[in-house]
Amino acid sequence: MHYNCLIVDDEKELAQMTSEYFNLFDVSCVWTDTAQGCEQMMTEHDFDLLLLDINLNEESGFRLCKKIRDTSDLPILFISARQSDEDILTALNIGGDDYIKKPYTLSVLLAKIKAVLKRVRMQEQACSVGGAGRSTNRKSNGAGTANSRSAFSATGMSVEVDVHGEEAVERTGHTVKQVGHVWLDEATMKVGTGEREVQLKAKEFKLFACLFEHRGTIVTKNDLFDMVWGDTFYSDGTLNVHIRRLREKLEENPNEPKLIRTVWGTGYMLEL
Repeated sequence: MHYNCLIVDDEKELAQMTSEYFNLFDVSCVWTDTAQGCEQMMTEHDFDLLLLDINLNEESGFRLCKKIRDTSDLPILFISARQSDEDILTALNIGGDDYIKKPYTLSVLLAKIKAVLKRVRMQEQACSVGGAGRSTNRKSNGAGTANSRSAFSATGMSVEVDVHGEEAVERTGHTVKQVGHVWLDEATMKVGTGEREVQLKAKEFKLFACLFEHRGTIVTKNDLFDMVWGDTFYSDGTLNVHIRRLREKLEENPNEPKLIRTVWGTGYMLEL
C-alpha cells in the first residue's frame, strides 16, 4: 500500500497526533515508534517521505537513516528535540534532507510536508516522461534538473546548455560536458576538476549541475532550494552542508574555495 508519510518517533502520543492531523488534510500517514517497525513497514508499503526522530528508545535515528540511504533516496526529514549544531550537521551529513526542531507547530509542519510531496510528484512526472517509472520507496537511480535543450536518457537528467565555452567531450564511451578544466558526467554523476575525479551523491550532483548550468552568475539560495530540492522550505543548514561537501571533494583547499564562491547574504557562484 502507498502512503505519503511514515513517522518514526518514540513519543507515541505526538506521533499519533501528527499522523491523525496529516490524514485530516489528505496527507496519508502512518507511524511507528521503533527502528524495526520502520524497516518492516518500508518492506510492506511504499512511502513518499519519512519523518524520523533521533532517539528511538534503544535505537538511533542516525543509524537508521544511514541504513536507509544505502538503498533509497527517500526524502528523510529529522524531527528532534535535540538542538545542538552538531546534531543538525550530523543529520544532514548522513543523508537527512532537513532538520525540524521540536516542539513543532502542526500547521507549519504540514505546509513543509506538502511542499516536499509536491516536489516528489514533480520528480515522478519527470521520470515518467523519461520512461523511468516509479520505484518503491524512492530507490535511487539518478538525479534530475530542469532542461530546455538537451537530455541524457541514462539518468533522466539534463542541464540547459546556453553558456559559451561548453564542450561535449567523449569519456569512457559517452559524452560529458566540459568547460575549461571542469567536466560533468550526467550518466555516472561524476565530476572532474583537472586531474581529480570524484563520485557525487544524487543531491550533491544536482546542486553542482545547477551551479554549472548558471556558472559565472550568482545563484540565490532560494533559487537553489527551488531548483535542487523543489521548494524553499528547507533551512540554510541543508544547503550549507551540501556546499561544504562539494568543496571538500572538489576544491584544493576547501577553507579557501576558488571554484564554488560564496556571495554573502545572497547565494553561490561557480567560477570557471
